[in-house]
Amino acid sequence: MTQDSVILSQTRVGVCTLTLNRPDKLNAANDELLLTLTTELRRAEADAAVRVVILTGAGRGFCAGQDLGDVSGRDMTFTEHLNHTYNPLIRTIRTLDKPVISAVNGVAAGAGASLALAGDIRLWAQSARLIEIFSNIALVPDSGSTWFLPRLVGYSRAFELMAFAERVDAETALKLGLCEHVFADETFMDDVQAYAERLAQRPANALKLTKQALGAALTSTLDEALDQEAALQQLAGDHWEHQEGVTAFKEKRAPDFVRAKD
Repeated sequence: MTQDSVILSQTRVGVCTLTLNRPDKLNAANDELLLTLTTELRRAEADAAVRVVILTGAGRGFCAGQDLGDVSGRDMTFTEHLNHTYNPLIRTIRTLDKPVISAVNGVAAGAGASLALAGDIRLWAQSARLIEIFSNIALVPDSGSTWFLPRLVGYSRAFELMAFAERVDAETALKLGLCEHVFADETFMDDVQAYAERLAQRPANALKLTKQALGAALTSTLDEALDQEAALQQLAGDHWEHQEGVTAFKEKRAPDFVRAKD
């Protein structure tokens, strides 16, 4: 893709980095960006060379939310807009059969906060900030925020962050569980790449099934989760990765989940 594209894509060592590329607007989302990002995620999913996906932003921002100028005066309801753009994108991230890392390099506001929260892993730069800004314009948090945020920080804290549109810095985010790691701004993308490459060395099929199991368990009973685990465990056990792991254990060596063959 050219540097003029709203989404930049680069794959290195099994890691596909998708970069939101509207830096002059802090990567505020328009239809083109949202639809292109969804397409690029599906392309990464279909690429056997890609084992991990990183989502990040160009310049100083991760994503400042909806570009209001892009929807001003449009003959489309809020519901129609969400169902056309954001909702398919969030569903794609959550159902992608590869791990998705949200690399939050700067401000993540509104729907951009939802995008930051949607990743399987969230890595933040020290200067990153998150704000559920919807209430400042008398709107309801959308694009998955009402689902993600209370599961991470609890109902009451989520309501408070949304009601007051509180800005959350990286140190607070780490304490609240909004991110797994915080890295220095100067080395952020190098640190994220190194983390992603470590993840890319793990068993891809097992991680795909683990993601399915966790997603199902979030809305299931214990009995349903146990049944799901049993079914997915069979799929994992029948895969060559499992045999490689067992063989490596017996041979007292590190397993090779990338180059091993059937």
